Amino acid sequence: MKIKELREQTVEELTARARELKMEALNLRLQQQSGQLENPARLRLIRREVARIETILSERANKVQGAAA
Repeated sequence: MKIKELREQTVEELTARARELKMEALNLRLQQQSGQLENPARLRLIRREVARIETILSERANKVQGAAA
């Protein structure tokens, strides 16, 4: 998902998406350990998308704290 699309989502949507991606990453890691993983590049893409989501969430949190201070 593109960063622009992520920025348009609400905090709840981003949190839910991050949770889904983390579960998918867990399943892919288990497949990798058992030797059944067909697309190892998918792990990298998931990690990057989770990082993008967490960055957006922290930016929003910092923005709220900055406005309150």
